[in-house]
Amino acid sequence: MKAVKLAGLEPASVFGYFEKICSIPHGSRNTKAISDYLVSFAREHGICYEQDELNNVLMYQEGTCGYEDHAPVILQGHMDMVCEKDADCPINMDTDGLDVDHDGTCVFAHGTTLGGDNGIAVAFILALLADKTIPHPPLEVIITVDEEIGMEGAAGVDLSRFKSRTMLNLDSEDEGTFTVACAGGARGTITLPVARRITYGPCVKLIVDGLRGGHSGVEIHKPLANANKVMAEFLGRIQKLMPLCITKLQGGNKDNAIPRSCEVTLIPLGINVERINDIAAELQSEIRTDFDEPDAVVYGENVDALGGNAVTTECTAKIIALLNAAPNGVQSMSEDIEGLVQTSLNLGVVRLDEELSLTFAVRSSVNQEKRELLKRLSDLAAFYEGSYSEMGDYSAWEYKKDSHLRDVMVATFERMYGKKPNVVAIHAGLECGLLSEKLPGLDCVSIGPDMHDIHTSREKLDIASTKRTWEYILEVLKAL
Repeated sequence: MKAVKLAGLEPASVFGYFEKICSIPHGSRNTKAISDYLVSFAREHGICYEQDELNNVLMYQEGTCGYEDHAPVILQGHMDMVCEKDADCPINMDTDGLDVDHDGTCVFAHGTTLGGDNGIAVAFILALLADKTIPHPPLEVIITVDEEIGMEGAAGVDLSRFKSRTMLNLDSEDEGTFTVACAGGARGTITLPVARRITYGPCVKLIVDGLRGGHSGVEIHKPLANANKVMAEFLGRIQKLMPLCITKLQGGNKDNAIPRSCEVTLIPLGINVERINDIAAELQSEIRTDFDEPDAVVYGENVDALGGNAVTTECTAKIIALLNAAPNGVQSMSEDIEGLVQTSLNLGVVRLDEELSLTFAVRSSVNQEKRELLKRLSDLAAFYEGSYSEMGDYSAWEYKKDSHLRDVMVATFERMYGKKPNVVAIHAGLECGLLSEKLPGLDCVSIGPDMHDIHTSREKLDIASTKRTWEYILEVLKAL
């Protein structure tokens, strides 16, 4: 393994494996290559492994000298990443590796997401398994696929061979914060049939861009605008002046990423682009004032086309009404844990092809509220004479009152750093809930190094935090 950009960073083995992972395309549903790499790693190091038909990889390693008879511990992370990139980035994330780099403080990727979520977990695990000098108990490893699109790997993995009921999940992004419970979630999609006909008239493109984006769970409470909802408001204001016929509509790329941009091409029946931009300027000012969106842009521009196969005015009106009626953002806050979002949803992806589709990431730490919110989406689809589907349903990970693992980890942290860690529940999805159902009685804590702006092209992984987290993991394994 030959590091190129990250050579010299410590811990060297961790960053070496991380750079190798970054060189292999590994977006959700594109995990065969990274899964096969993990298998080749296991073979090279004489590690017992399983690779299932979903591409999940399980590994088993005996304890080191003096730890052979200790109870086994599970290490867990996921191999897929969210693939987002800047508009001018030439990298094809389906086939190309990432252009990783660092500035001495953080690791990042030029023009794309870095995939620190959750490539750094995989790098930690591989570095640990590869080094026979590190003392540790017997290890059982779970590296899943497609966590970012509904935890499909965790839902389908067979853990019947696993003996351990103690698991260290490495899918968190805030050093010194121990996650001990998380929201459940699901993906809901509303689909609306559309009627088209040849329509003549000057075409205009509407653009909402420059938004910050972010993680639809841990950042849903922040003052971040959703490009799809901004576009819905833009269209609604224009439609008050004149009937419209939409020809194209595309916003967002991932249901679990707050969308940064949205584009619509339409035929305005009687209004020019100058009047549209008066509306755009007013809306842009509101977005920059009401949200933390200093770079938000909203505008229209003429398109060199005179008509096309457009959605009818009646159907366009229904699309605009549905987009504006669609719920988005925080729906309720926890009454038990101060500052914790209890239930939310994110209108992450909007597409208009042969039909219109709206895809939402729904999250709640209360399973009943999750079901009620999904039912609300189903009712909305029925009201607008559309259809509704769900995927990737996973249960909430509930707080465990008595936890030996948590006690050991807190004591180890206090001994190493002279302060208490933050023990929290979060509004993001982790695989711990699904895996707890497969391993009854599972004692689990989730940790990770500092990462910033995950699921965006601004994503960064803190180098010093990664080193400290590695050292802490090793101490916890010795203490167990």
